[in-house]
Parts: sequence; C-alpha cells; structure tokens
Amino acid sequence: MTVLLLGESGTGKELVARAIYHHSRRAQGPFLAVNCAAIPETLLESELFGHEKGAFTGADRLRIGKFEQASGRTMFLDEIGDMTPLPQAKILRLLQEQKFERVGGNQTIATDVRIIAATHRNLEEAVARGQFRADLFYRLSVFTLRLPALRVRGADLRALTMHFVRRFNAELGKAVSEVQPEVHELLERYPWPGNIRELQSVLKQGLLLAKGPVLTPEVLPEAIRSV
Repeated sequence: MTVLLLGESGTGKELVARAIYHHSRRAQGPFLAVNCAAIPETLLESELFGHEKGAFTGADRLRIGKFEQASGRTMFLDEIGDMTPLPQAKILRLLQEQKFERVGGNQTIATDVRIIAATHRNLEEAVARGQFRADLFYRLSVFTLRLPALRVRGADLRALTMHFVRRFNAELGKAVSEVQPEVHELLERYPWPGNIRELQSVLKQGLLLAKGPVLTPEVLPEAIRSV
C-alpha cells in the first residue's frame, strides 16, 4: 500500500515517513529518501530507474537506479508533485506492476519497493490543470495523511520542542534539561512560516547559546522574542 503525505514545506513529512517505516514490516531494511525537486529533470529518470551504458551522452557505464537498489525496502519520494510527465508515467507502471526498464534499456526489471510519497502542492489542482497524472494521483493516495502547519498544532509544539531539545543535546554535546515556561509561551505565539525546519533551526541556535541546563528566552532569535 502506498502512502501520500500532504503538507506545507517544512511540516516534517520525512519525519512522518520515517515513523511509518520504523513501524512497518520492512523496518529491518534500509530507508531510501529522494527529493524529486532537488534533482534536475534531465537526471531524475536516471537517478530513479538507472541507465544502460551508452544510453545518453556521458553514460559511460551501467548505473543501478534507486528503485532497483530499494527492492524489498521502503523509498520516500519527497516533492513528487514537482515531477515531470515522463517519470510520472514510469512510476505509475512501477506501482501497478512492480516492473520497469532502465533508461536506454530493453530488459524488464522486477522490484519490490514500498513507496511513501509527499508533496507541498495541491495535487487535485495539479490534476485539473493537466500537470499531474490523475491515475498516478489515485494510485498514490490509497492512504493519505494531511500534515497541519506548525502554527495550528497547539499543544504539539511543547512536545516537539522537548523532543528536539533532547535530540540536539546529543548532537551538539549540550546538557539542557529544562525549558523555561516563557520560552514555550514565545514559541507558541510565533507563526512559524518555516514550520518544523524553522523550529529545529531556532532550537539548535538556542542550545548553542545556552550557558547552563535551562533554555531561557535570551537565547532565542529576535524574531521570536519580538512577536
């Protein structure tokens, strides 16, 4: 079964995808993530499906693509709404048949990959405009999760703050064990245009500036303190 995650940029779609993966029957295999918007259109098809030697200028050897590498595993396709029509068609076939061909090749390759896809775009509108295949959209959206923006998550913000403080303590070699109530209040008033990514950045900055075991308002950026 495919899963489609919908939400604004920075809403933690990969975190949710990894949580789904860790609680699935494929958790023992690797998790492969591909950001479709970060790979040039001319290279995306080769990145996903691989290519044969001589398939195009510069293809001087066989390349194994992500879908071949991910057989028996889970692949996260982030920003799938940015994908152009040709790879959309090939992914539809892969979802239907679990088969594909490398770029420039005739050999049909079987794979067994579980796909979790995500996008910040409105795919229903993209389908109506002819920018995204309707059949692929229906195939991807067997199970859809809509991730709310951080500014409307209310009580979740305190739990997320403490989660990231503990996580970044380990990464940064810090020992902050407490967050002052005033910090929580400031974070709850801020609109978070950058969502989870912005929260992570703010907390990393605060931890780096913190002098002791308590996170205080003084270490927060001015944009947070002035709201």
